[in-house]
This record gives sequence, structure tokens and C-alpha cells, in this order.
Amino acid sequence: MMKFRTDSADDTAELGRKLGSMLQRGDNVCLIGDLGSGKTAFTGGLAKGLGISGYITSPTFTIVNEYEGRLPLYHFDVYRISDVDEMLDTGYYEYIDGDGVTVIEWADLIKEILPSERIEVHIEKNDQVRSDSRTITIRFIGERTAEYERRLAGESTCG
Repeated sequence: MMKFRTDSADDTAELGRKLGSMLQRGDNVCLIGDLGSGKTAFTGGLAKGLGISGYITSPTFTIVNEYEGRLPLYHFDVYRISDVDEMLDTGYYEYIDGDGVTVIEWADLIKEILPSERIEVHIEKNDQVRSDSRTITIRFIGERTAEYERRLAGESTCG
């Protein structure tokens, strides 16, 4: 587990970019945080790390957005999903087991179907420090834990 503090939306996006630059085909990033905590900003940075240009929007009403880059990015927002069956109807497993990187905002709402190999990113507001300050905890779950922690620690200038 690694902890970082960011002091702006740009810092949050930069940490996402660093993570995105090291992701591999089949990686699953699970974002957990309150409304307005910076999940979409982090995802925008992650997309840049995957070589995706353009503006990244949260797929709150469409459930999933797809972007092309070094690897395809499948960006889920499950905030409006009513139950796991509805999530499965989206083709969830085809994305998770697909040829790209999957990012799931509000991943804690579907914890019973999260992949066993995943990167969990918890984003918390630090309003007592600064209104745009965040504590970001990244936990790698699965076989590549040590490799990812080493690579992210080597690239990080945050926290």
C-alpha cells in the first residue's frame, strides 16, 4: 500500500498519469471516494498516461466510456447502478477480461464482483488542510504488487 498527498486537481491528475503510464493490458483500476473527491480527475491523468488525448468525462449516465490510446481504456461509473445484475448486463466481464485497461469509479458499490487482480485507489478529501488537498492510497492486489509498488515509487514526486 502506498499513500500520497496531492494539493490540487492537477497533482491528482499527475499521480493518475504516472500510474497510467505503467499499466498493462488487462489491468483493472478500482476507484473509491466520495462525490467530488477527484476520481474523474485521477482518471483523466491515467488516460494521459495511456496516451489518450482529449477530455475525459465521467460516464455517470452512459455507465461506460471507451477511449483509444496505447491501450484501450474502459471507464465505468457505477454510481447509478442499482444492483450487480445490472452491472453484469453492461458486458462487464468482457471489459474486465478484455484487451485494455478498465477503470471503475465507485468500485465499492460492486465489491462482490471486483476482479481478484486489481489496483484499488482510495481518494479522500483533506478539507482541513486545503479545499483541493487529497490523500490518495493505492493498493495493488495480486501477483504484480511488488513490481507496481517499485515502479510507482520510482516515478512519484507526490507525497
